[in-house]
Amino acid sequence: MQLGGNAVVIRERNVDTDVLYPGPFLSIQDVNQMKQPLFEGLNPALRDELVGDTVLIVGENFGTGSSREHVPQAMKASGIRCVVGKSFARIFYRNCINLGMPVVVCPGAAEAASPGSRIRIDTEAGTVEVDGKRFEAKPIPAFMHDMLSSGGLVEWARVRSGAVG
Repeated sequence: MQLGGNAVVIRERNVDTDVLYPGPFLSIQDVNQMKQPLFEGLNPALRDELVGDTVLIVGENFGTGSSREHVPQAMKASGIRCVVGKSFARIFYRNCINLGMPVVVCPGAAEAASPGSRIRIDTEAGTVEVDGKRFEAKPIPAFMHDMLSSGGLVEWARVRSGAVG
């Protein structure tokens, strides 16, 4: 899977899902309405940077805290194509994959990127380019690629089970 976009950067460590998508907004079920409170408790101005195809670049242990699925859902709805980071909280990482949001661990690329950097990702080869400079990343396993290509775990399981509709 090849992805690309312009970088929006969050350098902070240990960014909690509770600040990425605060509790008062958890009752929102419409994915398109989830875009509005994304980053509300961290920096609402980041939403203004989500123009066109975006790759979110993050620091260490991103997505710690509660397992809010609203975060990857709101990210996808906001045009974020992929998240590249130094490291991720385990539950956040799996929520992203399960909901069809590619996440790539690549500390070198996360460090090199600046706001607006052009990012290109090859998830199968395990490479991330930042403004033309190439970094090695851990490739996403094949079964996770299948999930991402299907749109997430639920659709992947539906297709594999032969269920219709």
